[in-house]
Amino acid sequence: MQKSLIVALDFAGREEVSGFLKHFDDEKLYVKVGMELFYQEGPRVVEALIAKGHDVFLDLKLHDIPHTVYQAMKGLGKLGVTMTNLHAAGGKEMMKAGLEGLMEGAAVVGSYGSVKGADGDDGDGACRPSLIAVTQLTSMSEERMRADLLIEGKLNDVVLHYARNAFECGLDGVVCSSLEASRLRDAFGAEFKKVTPGIRMKEDSVDDQIRVVTPLEARRFGATEIVVGRSITRAADPRKAYEAILQQWQGVEIG
Repeated sequence: MQKSLIVALDFAGREEVSGFLKHFDDEKLYVKVGMELFYQEGPRVVEALIAKGHDVFLDLKLHDIPHTVYQAMKGLGKLGVTMTNLHAAGGKEMMKAGLEGLMEGAAVVGSYGSVKGADGDDGDGACRPSLIAVTQLTSMSEERMRADLLIEGKLNDVVLHYARNAFECGLDGVVCSSLEASRLRDAFGAEFKKVTPGIRMKEDSVDDQIRVVTPLEARRFGATEIVVGRSITRAADPRKAYEAILQQWQGVEIG
């Protein structure tokens, strides 16, 4: 499996995105479009990024009743993104409904994306985006999970349980901390995606993240994709920062 570095485009609008991407005119990136950008610009920003050759992880974290998630995913499946997600906390029926909607939406516009059907092929040879489930946010500590969400037990066990539900529903992986990636790899195999935010270089501020690791540590722990935002987008030289993080992610120790 190819390990991917995903750059989080956590900007307020298309002008900021365009300014950032000028540092990468000769590079096709894998980028994340989250709620901040999508709710300001809508699908057109996704379409513009794909038209420029970038892969898009559409990070909207859907969480609603199964029918609503089904209908929403049906729409997202038509956009041509590489990957999208929902919250595992919505339960198995919601995750199954989301996957069904995503497959139907992708089938409308033809073959693209990264996964062939739910089990490899939907019968028509059409591809769909990868679908992953958020387990627990990397800003969530075990103490806060218990106090705020009234979820008892170990955070690692909760992440494993949510990931097992996603796996059993036919999803392609989960969003988790790199600290949980090795356990999930052992439980569900290397091909099950472990998409990990909370990535920082040693010299960077952790900001609002709690479960944080470096790119090299994420690789060692078994992450399959890392999501990096501020360490690149707020850097004085974004291209230099991107290349340093990519080098670590590829297994090269720096400093």
